Amino acid sequence: MLVTGGAGFIGSAVVDAALARGYTVRVLDSLRADVHGPAPQSATQSNAPAGLDRRVEFVHGDVTDPAVAARALVDIDVVCHQAAKVGLGVDFADAPDYVHSNEVGTAVLLAAMAKRGIRRLVMASSMVVYGEGSYRGPNGSTRPGPRLANDLDAGRFDPLDPATGLPLEPMLVSETDPLDPRNVYASSKLGQEYLATAWARSTGGRVAALRYHNVYGPGMPQNTPYAGVASLFRSAIERGEAPRVYEDGRQRRDFVHVRDVAAANIAALDFTAPEHVRPAAPADSGIFRAFNVGSGIVHTIGDMASALAAASGGLAPVVTGQYRLGDVRHITASSERLRQELGWSATVSFEDGMREFATAPLRAAVRP
Repeated sequence: MLVTGGAGFIGSAVVDAALARGYTVRVLDSLRADVHGPAPQSATQSNAPAGLDRRVEFVHGDVTDPAVAARALVDIDVVCHQAAKVGLGVDFADAPDYVHSNEVGTAVLLAAMAKRGIRRLVMASSMVVYGEGSYRGPNGSTRPGPRLANDLDAGRFDPLDPATGLPLEPMLVSETDPLDPRNVYASSKLGQEYLATAWARSTGGRVAALRYHNVYGPGMPQNTPYAGVASLFRSAIERGEAPRVYEDGRQRRDFVHVRDVAAANIAALDFTAPEHVRPAAPADSGIFRAFNVGSGIVHTIGDMASALAAASGGLAPVVTGQYRLGDVRHITASSERLRQELGWSATVSFEDGMREFATAPLRAAVRP
């Protein structure tokens, strides 16, 4: 199998899980300087990043390069596509890089797979494709629009029912909920899904798109504009600073451990196998299936900051009231489809995961 982005945070965990399952693994990774630091001078096995298992064949190159993608796919029967530029970004100037890295990279990979007759794909998607989470209001379920700067400036963080002005009750998001990407990263992830859907229909391929929720765990990149909030809090604690929690800290999220995410990828690999046929779907038909990947248990961002601070003996979090206009208020997952159809469930509890993460090694900070 080929794991694109297999030297990254989630990709490396997928590689470990695949090796443990008995797969022969090749990794394609560009070793982006803004994630991994200065890149090696040549694309040889000896330049594989530190920590990559010696059993893994390493290809250094960018998935957006058709020649590199074609070379990486030789003798491959299934692809696990993790390579992407992640995070909300700094500003809209990041848009071309997101589109090129995520959408163009996926298009190049899928075209090369089609040419080689490879029909099995697991791809990393994200909860961000939903936009704001689902809510229940006085008149049933609803999806509020983007939050306004004037409301956020006034500390009105929770969406209100537009008809009555009453608070809305957050609900778990399912894979059938409407899609509403609200920033460039989200748009690029949904673009990847649409490309994969078109590829499956055209080639008869099978795709499992895993919509990751807030992934954390050992090996997270530390303290970059694109790192997850868990890593930012950890980095602040290590500097002897209090974690700075935006808004009021009550934003609801689903924090899922990276080992559970890796296990979901292995389960999804089984889904793409020809013998795994969904009811009413012939084995030779193209299939795209999305799966939420979350713990299924709701915590707040403030909960996480407090748990990390307590586990590491650091300073208590400070709630700042600041906000990022592209952020959503609440987004939490139902992973019932993944449990019912593929037999996966999260095994690392929030409490155990945060205790481990409080002292687990992170990837070295990359200096500009």
